[in-house]
Amino acid sequence: MTTGTALAVLTGLLVTACGSSGATDPQVTPAETEAPAQPDPRALLAARVAVAKDRRYMAAYTLTVPGKAPRSIVVSIATDRTWRVDIQGGALGGTADVAIASRPEGTYQCPINPAGGCIRVAGGGKRLPAAIDPRIQYVFVTWLDVLLDRQVPLSVAPADPLAGTSAPCFAVEPGVTAIAPPMDPGTFCYNDSGILTAAKLPFGQLMLTGEVVAAQSTISLPGPVVDGTPLSTSAPPPPPPSAPPSVPASPTPTR
Repeated sequence: MTTGTALAVLTGLLVTACGSSGATDPQVTPAETEAPAQPDPRALLAARVAVAKDRRYMAAYTLTVPGKAPRSIVVSIATDRTWRVDIQGGALGGTADVAIASRPEGTYQCPINPAGGCIRVAGGGKRLPAAIDPRIQYVFVTWLDVLLDRQVPLSVAPADPLAGTSAPCFAVEPGVTAIAPPMDPGTFCYNDSGILTAAKLPFGQLMLTGEVVAAQSTISLPGPVVDGTPLSTSAPPPPPPSAPPSVPASPTPTR
């Protein structure tokens, strides 16, 4: 047998052996038959919130509450991490405007339009008492940490864009726990720059209005720090009804 003939026979045997080994068709692999993994909505939201947490800016929003006139909200997140949120109708049942401002030594409530003295209502890092808490400020500060903490039980799902924004939106529902929920349920929309463009919450719907501008180096209080009683979020009680005017008695006729 010549060398060429021997090589031909050996090649034929190898081909036959490979063909009878029962190997899977190399053109179809298990990986190709599996459905592609879907992105985790919570991870997608966290990525945008992480950008939001690093942003320093000033922005104006409109708060819409059913049955009430739209209110203006101005948010200031300074470069030194102090912040201030001006809330039209944030106290006295919507009849008084206030600013909630946070500095290292504490959180202040300041009446605005007309401006009044600022009252320290909580220590640094502490929550406001419920009776004077408008809650809107948490959307821009405290709840960012909640959305980033994977240890907090939250249900996150993609949501249809809210009217007026094209940014991706996410529906967030806090898990049931034995303590108070760490945040309110709602829909949150963030653009690629980490700016909240819209949010739908139990207390109303926020919508970004106008341009986002550069942050201040630190926030300023709209008035001097004073001692006093902060304004409640509840409407003041109505004044007591006035007594009807007395009717003088008719004179007794004399005889």
